[in-house]
Amino acid sequence: MTAQANTQTAVPTVKLLIGGQLVESASREWREVINPATQEVLARVPFATVEEMHAAVASAKEAFKTWRKTPIGARARIFLKYQQLIRENMKELAAILTAEQGKTLADAEGDVFRGLEVVEHAAAIGNLQLGELANNVAGGVDTYTLLQPLGVCAGITPFNFPAMIPLWMFPMAIATGNTFVLKPSEQDPMVTMRLAELALEAGVPAGVLNVIHGGAEAVNLICDHPDIKAVSFVGSTKVGTHVYNRASFNGKRVQCMMGAKNHAIILPDAHKEQTLNNLAGAAFGAAGQRCMALSVAILVGEAQNWLPELVDKAKSLKVSAGVEPGTDVGPLVSCAALDRVSSLIERGVGEGAQLVLDGRQPQVAGYAKGNFVGPTIFSGVTPQMSIYQEEIFGPVLCVLHAATLDEAIELINANPNGNGTALFTRSGAAARHFQEEIDVGQVGINVPIPVPVPMFSFTGSRASKLGDLGPYGKQVVQFYTQTKTVTERWFDESEVGGPVNTTINLK
Repeated sequence: MTAQANTQTAVPTVKLLIGGQLVESASREWREVINPATQEVLARVPFATVEEMHAAVASAKEAFKTWRKTPIGARARIFLKYQQLIRENMKELAAILTAEQGKTLADAEGDVFRGLEVVEHAAAIGNLQLGELANNVAGGVDTYTLLQPLGVCAGITPFNFPAMIPLWMFPMAIATGNTFVLKPSEQDPMVTMRLAELALEAGVPAGVLNVIHGGAEAVNLICDHPDIKAVSFVGSTKVGTHVYNRASFNGKRVQCMMGAKNHAIILPDAHKEQTLNNLAGAAFGAAGQRCMALSVAILVGEAQNWLPELVDKAKSLKVSAGVEPGTDVGPLVSCAALDRVSSLIERGVGEGAQLVLDGRQPQVAGYAKGNFVGPTIFSGVTPQMSIYQEEIFGPVLCVLHAATLDEAIELINANPNGNGTALFTRSGAAARHFQEEIDVGQVGINVPIPVPVPMFSFTGSRASKLGDLGPYGKQVVQFYTQTKTVTERWFDESEVGGPVNTTINLK
């Protein structure tokens, strides 16, 4: 994990953000940030010391004293400026993201843009953080609610969306009056840090946003620190379950968006060309490294005959570095990810699935060292197989067959995960039946990746989510605020001998 001595002075270091200052860590433990297409070392990221992490939380706690009292309009104007800065720097942000994460430049811009939409939503906080009023609930008594910030909040984000998911978290937390400590993925923290710099430029005051780096020790400190009131997490089921249990035990609010196994049902009446294009993009785009990737296709009835055309569509996708024009599938984020995906493909073959398209070891001109796996398709998959049960997080599509729509729905509902699902059909009756009977939190009808826009909430369910409230939209305002109910009664001054009706001489 520690970088080689000869590289320590040759590449830049990723800084911490504490108290409004970019700080060089005093850590002795560092990790290299590596371009997954070339294995070039881009930077070194520190695993922050315990003292540095405590300093970040202390800075956030101190800043909360004044930030919580900042007028809501002033907070909104900061995010109006912030969204402008993100737009102006979109190309730079996408280039950084592609270099350290691997996704195509188009995907990288999409990553930033989906986060930008949440920033725009945060700028409307004046309309979102409204309480309620009931006048004269009893004789002269009014009751109203206040949505007040919690204090210091924290976020733990994954490698696969290093722009979007941090932007899901800290803008809404800060807009509602909280301060924030962010721990991005140590695999690709550079674009996150650039976004933090732009937040300071937009006017986020010192200490309101802090960034630390690290691994398990940093995660546990966030879960345990008594001054952190709420924790938001996106990542693997294993780590998310740990975060939820540990932080909840310590009395914190917690939301964890975790693993998935997203299915699409294809009925034979679906528009074939559009459906095949959607399947290919949703299964293999971003190299399959997204929690909403479409990893299972259930072909119903005569749609089973579409498999050869789906394979042809997948074969036509270009595998290369994200910076190369026309690239559809970039590299996996790390050598470890490449090894894991390759081993799961081998296990699928061993368990009897039919490998109708093998994407292992593609020849990518100019990038012999890249972590590439091309589009891979298994047919004849059963729910007992490892490739069906595990989240592969690579460009691998499992194809199952079903005789009827209800058989396909039953199969999906038996899977423990509930992040997203889709149905491809031209039948309104089938679509309505599907959306009523399916037990998954986010449903697409002829939409393969049904992630809602920020006016709504991300509503993954079952084993894909722990906690009641989603990470953006209306639900996250509730997550980042405490509802305080005030019941008040004012007496008529004349009844208590006061001068309510007395003429006042102003001379």
